[in-house]
Amino acid sequence: MTGRVEPMLSPQAVSLLRRDTPPAGEAEDNSPTFELDFSRLIYSIRRNIWWIGAIVIGALACGIVATLLMTPRYVATSRVLIEQQTDQIIENKDVSPAAAYQDADRFLQTQVDVIRSRALAAKVVDEGGFAQEPTFFEAVDTPMPGEADLNYQYRGAEGLKRLRRDAAIEALQRNLAVSLPNDSRLVAISFSDSNPSYAAKVANLVAESYISSNLARKFDSSSYARDYLSQQLEQARIRLEQSERDLNQYSRAAGLVRVQGQGQNADREATLSVTNDTLVQVNGAASQATAERTSAEDRWNSVKNSAVLTIPQVLENPAVQGLIRQRSEVEMQLAQEASRHLGGHPTVTALQAQVVRLSGQIEALGRSIKSSLLLEYEAARDKETSLQRQVRDLRSAALSEQDRGVQYNILKRVAETNRSLYDTLLGRYNELNATAGAASNNVSLVDRAEVPRSPASPKLVLNLALALLIGALGSGIFVFAREHFDDAIRAPEDVERKLSVPLLGLVPQIAQGDVKEELEDPKSSVSEAYNSLIANLRYAGVDGFPKILTVTSSRAGEGKSTTSLAIAERLAVLGQRVLLIDGDLRRPTVHKLLDLPKKPGLTAILTGEESLENVLIATAIPNLHAITALPTPVNPSILLGNGRIEGLVDYCRARFDQVIIDSPPMLGLSDAASLSVAADATLLVVDASQGQRGSIKSTLRRLQLVRAPVVGALLTKFDPKTTGNASGYYGYDYYEYGRGEKTGE
Repeated sequence: MTGRVEPMLSPQAVSLLRRDTPPAGEAEDNSPTFELDFSRLIYSIRRNIWWIGAIVIGALACGIVATLLMTPRYVATSRVLIEQQTDQIIENKDVSPAAAYQDADRFLQTQVDVIRSRALAAKVVDEGGFAQEPTFFEAVDTPMPGEADLNYQYRGAEGLKRLRRDAAIEALQRNLAVSLPNDSRLVAISFSDSNPSYAAKVANLVAESYISSNLARKFDSSSYARDYLSQQLEQARIRLEQSERDLNQYSRAAGLVRVQGQGQNADREATLSVTNDTLVQVNGAASQATAERTSAEDRWNSVKNSAVLTIPQVLENPAVQGLIRQRSEVEMQLAQEASRHLGGHPTVTALQAQVVRLSGQIEALGRSIKSSLLLEYEAARDKETSLQRQVRDLRSAALSEQDRGVQYNILKRVAETNRSLYDTLLGRYNELNATAGAASNNVSLVDRAEVPRSPASPKLVLNLALALLIGALGSGIFVFAREHFDDAIRAPEDVERKLSVPLLGLVPQIAQGDVKEELEDPKSSVSEAYNSLIANLRYAGVDGFPKILTVTSSRAGEGKSTTSLAIAERLAVLGQRVLLIDGDLRRPTVHKLLDLPKKPGLTAILTGEESLENVLIATAIPNLHAITALPTPVNPSILLGNGRIEGLVDYCRARFDQVIIDSPPMLGLSDAASLSVAADATLLVVDASQGQRGSIKSTLRRLQLVRAPVVGALLTKFDPKTTGNASGYYGYDYYEYGRGEKTGE
């Protein structure tokens, strides 16, 4: 038997899959619960089409029946216009402040809530006399209360009337609808009942009652405001008179003169103070005297220790300058005469005396000028001292006057406050009196409700649309729940997504014929699938193809024996020395698949009755030997758990290239766990036609518990028609490439 080995997964893909995939049984399904996969969605709809149709048809039938059973109801609507402000007879003189335009939405919503209020409903019921009309209760589908409905809350002779009134109010509120369209001030007041005339009557009565109650609220608030202002005005007048009297008495006692303001302050009073004005003038003169004294002191300090002829004021004096010129002329003459005569000559002596006289005059005049600077400084100092003494005296007098002015100002502010309050109250009272008789309202009736000609409900089309929507929603929930809780393994991606183990192979479902025939055909889809499995197993581990490979499944009939045989045959064809061990001591099948004689095998080895050489059977396939599971023991679990299986595996490891162990199913048995522990790797076979995730996860957990190395999974009996998602490319022609061609063509 020959065949091409075409790997279904590349070595790099398998390596990455093994590296990124968590250990079997550890990771749960972390994919989102709902994935927008249109192909899977279409498949789910196709798989549940009958259920979807039944749910939708049932919903439509319920919608039709409900429509026929519903009582026709009529809706009458009246419309009122609500303005934020009323027409102003006297501008800006409304008692209740108008809502700001920025707050218009809140104002309008408040008015809508007023219309829906229980107080307005009670007013409508009382004005219409609905509490005692059986026709009203019949129209609103509410039973009229009777004597039997009385309880402890409604006692006495008026108990029944109060009960019927409360029932009528609740019924009116329940059937009343108030709507305010966006960007509009027209409020629609709608009333629904089974009597069209009552619907129009109640809608109009609600609108009229709202308008009248709004006007009554305005009048009541204005009347209350006038009474309140009248009381406050009288109290303000008494306080104003008393404060004015106290102010006059204090100003007379303190000696303060009250004068009327001038110019911009003409409406204000002030106090006249001579002391303050004098203090200001004297303080200014004292400041000027201080400046003059400082200047004179600076001049004197700069010359008091200087020589007379070095003082600028002396040198600048015209008389001094004249004397100095004369002395200079005489000194020139003296120099001329001294050059012609001796020192004792009369002319020289006379000129020398004249020079001495002029120098004395200059010195005397300089000392006089210097003395004048001292006198000027002393005069400025005395003046400053005198003015400062006057400032101190005036300041003391002004402070005393200011102390008296503090109390005066307090009394004055009290009087001004009382006058301002009195003027405000008086003006507001006069305004309210002027507008008391003006009946202005910001609410007006635009449309009166007319008797409706046709019922507003039920609407067959609307009910059918709702029923269709509910049916579609219900069927969607049903399909979602059914698909979400469906744990079947049907597609390749289910293995990786739900089991978290690598998918190493995919064996398609055979429409008809025998599996053995498909395996003998090298170009059949089954043969190609197992060839791909061999290639993937070679790259699944770090050391290549597992030396000892156990093939198991969660339940019987999933194809593990066929898989074990197919793997062993293909390895033998490739030139490997292969040993196939039938490890299913409960239901042995290898001797049947290979048409082997019923010769003792694994059971005899585990009991120690036979050696490996005596039970080893050479099959018709070159390089392939087999060991049967005969005879069937009484207690297979004890045989597989006695520890001899590990010795057998080690012995076979040295004699054969590969050892394939056909293990029994995992669930409920300990046989497969013992065989998996002894092997290098375990291949899990999953039946796509009946694989349940719960049982397979339990198998993986048991293998993980005994630390059995799970290399991956093989999906058998795969039918692409059972999946509607990405597995569609695994069609029947996936492994059919080149099958119909003749050799050599």
